[in-house]
Amino acid sequence: MMKTSCTAEREMIVAEALRPVASELRLIDAGDLISMLKFECYGDLADLVASAAELYFLPGTVSLGIGGDYWLDWSTRPRVVLDLELRPEGVTIYTRLTLEDAQGGVEISHIAFDDPSEDPEVNTLLLSESLLKSRFRKSVGALHLPH
Repeated sequence: MMKTSCTAEREMIVAEALRPVASELRLIDAGDLISMLKFECYGDLADLVASAAELYFLPGTVSLGIGGDYWLDWSTRPRVVLDLELRPEGVTIYTRLTLEDAQGGVEISHIAFDDPSEDPEVNTLLLSESLLKSRFRKSVGALHLPH
């Protein structure tokens, strides 16, 4: 994706939304993720991504894209990059989620708005609101039953 003035802000919005999913995926052994990528077990990897995302997002919002990459050699810690598709209402985001030892990162490859505005700031706001609406939230006033 061509970098624009809004790219960094949009990547921060997506990174913040994906933070809990990345934390869930980081609980999986790096060797298992790498072997799934190496041996092209994309169905298994897609299941793991869906399982991690279902705790935080509405069904179908986050899914594995076309695969990913990994870096594993003797002198560095492993790094896994997963291609993800995010489909909250009104927007489709193709992103690469990087998982490392104690951190992660997000790089947006492409964003497609269903009904884009001429103003990039409006599109950025739409992205943020759409991701918020697609998340599971704790109910504000939980029902309390008498004992």
